[in-house]
Amino acid sequence: MAAVAQILPRLTTPILCYNGSFPGPTISLDRGTKAVLRVRNQLPAQHPLDGHTLYTSTHLHGSASLPQYDGYADDITNPGFYKDYRYPNFQHARTLWYHDHGVHFTALNAYSGLAAQYHLHDPLERQLLPQGRYDVALTISDAMFAENGSLGYDDNSHSGLWGDVILVNGRPWPVMKVQKRVYRFRILNCCISRSLRPTLSTGAPLVIVGTDGGMVPVAQSVANYRHAGAERYEVLIDFRKYATGQRIELRNLSNNNNVDYDFTNKIMAFDVTGDPVDTTDPTWNRIPTTLVGSEPMALTAAQSVKTRRFRLQRSNGLWKINDASWQDVIASGYKRAIADPALNSVEIWEIENGSGGWFHPLHIHLVDFQILSRNGRAAFPHERGPKDVVYVGEGETVRLLMKFGPHQGRYMMHCHNLPHEDHDMMAQFRVGLKETDPDPNDPMVAARPVWDDGTS
Repeated sequence: MAAVAQILPRLTTPILCYNGSFPGPTISLDRGTKAVLRVRNQLPAQHPLDGHTLYTSTHLHGSASLPQYDGYADDITNPGFYKDYRYPNFQHARTLWYHDHGVHFTALNAYSGLAAQYHLHDPLERQLLPQGRYDVALTISDAMFAENGSLGYDDNSHSGLWGDVILVNGRPWPVMKVQKRVYRFRILNCCISRSLRPTLSTGAPLVIVGTDGGMVPVAQSVANYRHAGAERYEVLIDFRKYATGQRIELRNLSNNNNVDYDFTNKIMAFDVTGDPVDTTDPTWNRIPTTLVGSEPMALTAAQSVKTRRFRLQRSNGLWKINDASWQDVIASGYKRAIADPALNSVEIWEIENGSGGWFHPLHIHLVDFQILSRNGRAAFPHERGPKDVVYVGEGETVRLLMKFGPHQGRYMMHCHNLPHEDHDMMAQFRVGLKETDPDPNDPMVAARPVWDDGTS
């Protein structure tokens, strides 16, 4: 729906949103709870900034969904229609998020507010990590604003948009009051282009306990870390040693090939209170070391049956993967696939960034993967957990290990610098299907949107 948000002082900002809020409502479920998310497209017919048709496709990022419920870019729901998305929620606890994925306009739609977190819990995660008010979702985005408070949009010839205002949960540079205890923060980089390098002003460590696909096997303490768009990191911060009234800032050291402004080096702040702490909660002072293993992190390179190589590049004004773009997929009648792994097979995918002075957060739908290496060396400490987005920096080559399942069908891989995705850095792969096989989970036809007459 379209709404108006109070983001800046004394001004209002027109937004697109889920259920009237920016970001949208956080959904929280226990593992094994099957869910149906009905998304009703009650948006205006056209986007107010550029006039494109406001169709949507909703992607639950991090979910092993069937193709017809995965937010396939061309599986669009037009204004006046709704679609029911069915989610199995069988995976281990993790931080997911849902966002618009409509073909060629994902960047502007997500930038306008169509994004929100989605949390999956399980008993081990509830036992080991802080819960409730001490389990805090931080959705970080950046924006530029016109004088009247409306959003500005300039993607620099489809290379990216870097705003001069950092927003956390829709608020510029907020301050949060915290008790003298351990907090868990689910940090989602929701910027459509900007990467972050979070660090604490005190020099204290950030303890990484979760990555995109859930808990890491062993917690990693880092002074700062590289965080691309769409990645999620679950971080523990220990406020026990600080004085009442002390302010601790979460800062941004930035990375190469961002556009930085006077205040984009700050994200938010924490003010420590003297409020009494519930010490009967065992997570109040717990910084775990050993956490939980997972299937992706237990895979070994010896299990791989095939190694595939992909090159990220820019050619004739389009962003491409192996010199192909989503335009080529459309032209093929959605048949063209960049890979065709067998169902439940294990493969190594090697991703080379040959695009010059750009970094690319590459997202592979359906699967969680293990980062085997980066330029021949071990993965960075902060990314030693199950991932579905990999930061492929300038001149870097990463090797990823993954098992393709549990579903067969067509899925996407793409850059999550969203102007790159829209122009046209997206490809598809087929799991367990040959090009001529019948496809019972065809994402374009297996679960079509329905006219919304308001009665259901």
